Amino acid sequence: MKTRILGVLVGLAISFALPTFAQQKETVDPQIIEKFNALVKKFDEAFNNNDAAAYAALRTEDTIFVTEAGPLYGREAIEKHYADLFQKKHFSNHIDKVDPNSFRVVGTADKIASNGEWSQTIQVKGGDPVQQKGYYLAICTLEGDTWKIWMSA
Repeated sequence: MKTRILGVLVGLAISFALPTFAQQKETVDPQIIEKFNALVKKFDEAFNNNDAAAYAALRTEDTIFVTEAGPLYGREAIEKHYADLFQKKHFSNHIDKVDPNSFRVVGTADKIASNGEWSQTIQVKGGDPVQQKGYYLAICTLEGDTWKIWMSA
């Protein structure tokens, strides 16, 4: 009985691992990477300008953003969240550094995943500036001719 269960578990592990290895072999077109990097620069600009509308416009209508407090669903919810946040806190020096080795095709070629590091300065009104840093994951999708953030954490 234990041998049969072990065989099933090994089979399941292999069946889940093979598609992952197959995806990793797919390379992302360098032109797409350039467009992705341009999207990241626009993201940094919107954040540094504390512009919730510009930030939300870089995301798809059905976007999902996983935050420490839980997920936000939809462009409108994200814009409202950041409009409220930007009224209470000032963000500056926001920089995303994309890991150039992290680009992966997700499913079909119209979704690209990447990850990297971010850093920023945040200042609560009346308080001292505080440096923050962390890591992110983003999945972007092609909407017409434009790459937009579909899901991020």
